[in-house]
Amino acid sequence: MSKTHDIDQLLAIMARLRDPETGCPWDIEQTFRTIAPHTIEEAHEVAEAIEHGDMAELRDELGDLLFQVVFHARMAEELGAFDFADVVDAINDKMLRRHPHVFGDEYIPDAEAQTINWERIKAAERAAKGQTDNSALAGVSRGLGALKRAVKLQKRAARVGFDWPTFEPIFAKLEEEADELREAMAGDDRAHVEEELGDLFFVLTNLARKLDLDPGMALRGSNRKFEERFRAMEKLAAERGLDLACMDLDAQEEIYQAVKAR
Repeated sequence: MSKTHDIDQLLAIMARLRDPETGCPWDIEQTFRTIAPHTIEEAHEVAEAIEHGDMAELRDELGDLLFQVVFHARMAEELGAFDFADVVDAINDKMLRRHPHVFGDEYIPDAEAQTINWERIKAAERAAKGQTDNSALAGVSRGLGALKRAVKLQKRAARVGFDWPTFEPIFAKLEEEADELREAMAGDDRAHVEEELGDLFFVLTNLARKLDLDPGMALRGSNRKFEERFRAMEKLAAERGLDLACMDLDAQEEIYQAVKAR
């Protein structure tokens, strides 16, 4: 069977799946709101494939993410709002408009200057749409994940000079926020505890930004490491004829250290 690379086939598949009479019952009953979590999940799976360095997996996950775009576009077409071709036209226009140094005659010397110009163009686009928010933080989407949005807000603030110049004040702030969290935990106000915990996370993301690291990627790496070690603990305990769940914390720690030593 020969391969086909025709996007029209994918669009036809999506239309068939959504056909009210002959389509798939699950696909037919979906809405933008119910599909949105799947879209986010597929984006995360793309990131996971990149972390694994698995090109075959990345190819498949990018296909899944593309299918999400097609799904949303199909639902919009059914409503008479826009279709997939409109989505493509919109991103083509946006990329041409936001890269005048590539597709026009504007000169931009480096990536930093491009970032500044990108934000200037975005601000002009917002003004053209009648949006009047002139804050340095304007346009940072509230739909972003919390860690990603924290980093973006901090970067915007840094552009007007609101930023720590070195790492030491950040570590001092981490200690301050940790102390405030302990104080909040001594009381019975859960909202205050949540607030202080959020402040601690916010400073940690600032540290990640200053280190030029993605806090989400760092946390995913720690998740993966913990999962590998915990599964190895379960395996080692079983090899010794033990049930990890029936061991006290000291015995579990001994197993954990043995796993780390391996």
